[in-house]
Amino acid sequence: MPYSRYVEVGRVALVNYGPEYGKLVVITDVVDQNRALVDRPDETRRMINFKRLALTDYKIAIPRSCKKKVLKEALEKSDVFAKFASSSWGKKLAKQQSKASQTDFDRYVALRERIVKSLKIRQKVNALKREAKKKN
Repeated sequence: MPYSRYVEVGRVALVNYGPEYGKLVVITDVVDQNRALVDRPDETRRMINFKRLALTDYKIAIPRSCKKKVLKEALEKSDVFAKFASSSWGKKLAKQQSKASQTDFDRYVALRERIVKSLKIRQKVNALKREAKKKN
């Protein structure tokens, strides 16, 4: 099958554009072929264009246009947000966010650590080369 992620009620999606960029939402209803009704326990229900959503592999069992209470219980039961955060996609997003929030000093410290690390690696490689040359 060419596709494994379908737009369906209960599908967890990541907002990939706009002010909610990087937030996970749950599709609660499909409005038409371009828009879906998305919801999250701590935010208001709203329509969003499919172009602004990236579908994930996670899906929860909820009825169509369910109440907040039902959605919250289903999310707590399935623990989808934690599963996503522990996935490689979630880790990548967390790393991007932490790098974007670095200060100048944090960037300087990271630069110094990279320099020291590469120096140690270079010294070790050169020592191994010298040992190999002596053996020959």
